[in-house]
Amino acid sequence: MKKIIYMLILSLVVVSGLVFANREAKNVVSKKPIPKPLSVAERKAALKKWEATPDGIMFKQWEASPSGKKVYAGEAKIRKHLRAFSDMEAVVTSLSLPPGSRLGFGIMVKINGEDYILSFGTEKSDNTIFNSNNEFEQLHNLKVNDKITIRSHNVSHAPKYSYPIIAGDYVEQNHNVIYKRAPRQGGC
Repeated sequence: MKKIIYMLILSLVVVSGLVFANREAKNVVSKKPIPKPLSVAERKAALKKWEATPDGIMFKQWEASPSGKKVYAGEAKIRKHLRAFSDMEAVVTSLSLPPGSRLGFGIMVKINGEDYILSFGTEKSDNTIFNSNNEFEQLHNLKVNDKITIRSHNVSHAPKYSYPIIAGDYVEQNHNVIYKRAPRQGGC
């Protein structure tokens, strides 16, 4: 009987010690300093400094070139739809991205006579024996000249590409959703 009581008291002491130690670990404050955001003047100075670098000079030259102007004009055509997150009717023109692209999975589309890259990011497939889940599975079933409806919040550009790059947030075909970007986890 004494042995059982001693064992119970010992286990209670061990468990309470673990709980107390765990509580202390959660209360530890991070020692990393949080960088304060740059002021407007500091951002402008950093931009001017970058524009003087070879990469900055090359980017400025691209912006002034006919290719850069064409990309910016394409972005301007869809900006209203991006802000409102409204539907854009598109036609699939190619099932692959331009050679040498590093955007992950994407397709080429035409919206109102203008070509765009519709990028979805890197493909993460969980191909195990029991689960063959691929978030882009229905997008792989698209064919050239298929009509789709796109919604996006973001368009970007890069001197490497001759087309504006639309981030694929939502795609539907024949009123059926075939892709919807999952919301970010653990962010603001």
